[in-house]
Amino acid sequence: MRRWNGWGDESAAMALPGSAAALLAELLGPSAPLPDAGLAEVIARVPESRLGGGDHHLLETDPELRVRHARGQSLPDWLAMRSGEFGVFPDAVARPESGEQVRELLRLAAERDFIVIPYGGGTSVAGHITPAAGARPVVTLALTKMNRLLDLDETSGIATFGAGARGPEVEAQLRARGYTLGHFPQSWELSTLGGWVASRSSGQQSLRYGRIEQLFAGGRVETPAGPLDLPTFPASAAGPDLRELVLGSEGRLGVITEVRVRVSPLPEDERFETLFLPDWQRAFGCARELARQRIGLSMLRVANPAETFTGLRLAVDESQLGWFERLLRLRGVGEGKCMLTLGYTGSTVAVAETRRQARRILKRHGAVGLMAGKLGAKWAHGRFRYPYLREALWQLGYAVDTFETALDWSRVDGYIHDVEARVAAALADHGERVHVFTHLSHVYRQGSSAYTSYLYRVGDDYDTTLARWRTVKAVASQAIVDWGGTISHQHGVGRDHAPYLAAEKGELGLDALASLFHRFDPDGRMNPGVLLPEDRS
Repeated sequence: MRRWNGWGDESAAMALPGSAAALLAELLGPSAPLPDAGLAEVIARVPESRLGGGDHHLLETDPELRVRHARGQSLPDWLAMRSGEFGVFPDAVARPESGEQVRELLRLAAERDFIVIPYGGGTSVAGHITPAAGARPVVTLALTKMNRLLDLDETSGIATFGAGARGPEVEAQLRARGYTLGHFPQSWELSTLGGWVASRSSGQQSLRYGRIEQLFAGGRVETPAGPLDLPTFPASAAGPDLRELVLGSEGRLGVITEVRVRVSPLPEDERFETLFLPDWQRAFGCARELARQRIGLSMLRVANPAETFTGLRLAVDESQLGWFERLLRLRGVGEGKCMLTLGYTGSTVAVAETRRQARRILKRHGAVGLMAGKLGAKWAHGRFRYPYLREALWQLGYAVDTFETALDWSRVDGYIHDVEARVAAALADHGERVHVFTHLSHVYRQGSSAYTSYLYRVGDDYDTTLARWRTVKAVASQAIVDWGGTISHQHGVGRDHAPYLAAEKGELGLDALASLFHRFDPDGRMNPGVLLPEDRS
């Protein structure tokens, strides 16, 4: 059963070592968790639907269903779920089974004047699916039942799916036919193919398979103005690519119902390795060279010293970690070390050649492998469990959140040092510390993403805890803008990042987006306030 007030399955957890509580108290001070509201208590707070008793066969007004579709997975969403103070609930949930039923719902929305929020896996961390207070009723349109592989053109390598297919459903249906999409965001367990397109998602192995914009070949969007069909072409010079209107549209144009993607045969060989470099400058230089040499890696991930320190101590008990670090020190890798994880995917011959090329570069930068294959395999085995860390930290009284950007190589290093310093000091006026750390999650020839996590103590109440988050979020977002980074590399804009979009798109760009949304949705009922503030919509 999926958690109603947090991430993932109720039976799954990410255990922390016994030394974690002492470490967190040392870094941030001792803390205690806030009380959680119970599901029955929250259900009792759900108001009557403004759409009546759900008299239409596609509209469900069951209170528990509305609770379970009311929020995503941002930290404000988490605090709302944990406190039970949701604010606004959807008035109904719709779970269509076909594009025809989606069109029926959009016609009904026009007749009854309600807002529609497309909902995939509910994994948004930027406020995409949170209903806002307003005069019009809200219907959350969940694509859960539209999850099947509809067609596989093996000659062209194009698969057609219902947009509600979750990551495991996508891969299971493809693997049964000998194929893979190869798109593995950290939210893969719950997030959906349509959601990946709508938010311009990036998978962990995008060095091999590409981001979702390279994988998205076409599809269908049901909009209030009518259906938008996107045919598949290997390439086209016929004017602007309409797929780009849909990529990153975050539900503002309509509802993505079918997605056609470029798939690959299952690889013969795949392995991951984790190594350590003596310091950040050598790790940074190594990552940059590996990316620019284009040697065929499927993944490259580099943790800075603070993340390496934190990651090891939150994964391994201090007593067990000691011997491993002593061995690393004997090989010249001690305090200030950085962890680097590589992915190799392809034919057996190609993987062997890629490893040979990578080792030359790694050796030149001082990389040390100590059980590199075992550590890499352990990372791969648990890579979709990291979102469960929020639950474990919450039970100890600490909040954790992330933000991410992408910048040209010339700005990456300076940005990371600056943003970490700003975030670490963000709550100093309140007498609170923030522990912050960063890794490069996706590298490109031109530059890299920078994915930053931070932890802080919860306050004495939920309002204080949320206020601390708002302070840190504002500081981090302003640093991204100041350094000329994108406000989002892989999580989308939603409501949380919308105030900072003008720095990236410019006023004319925002006006162009507003005009586009108005053309497809003249009554402004498709997810208003997301991506663009409502006053720009």
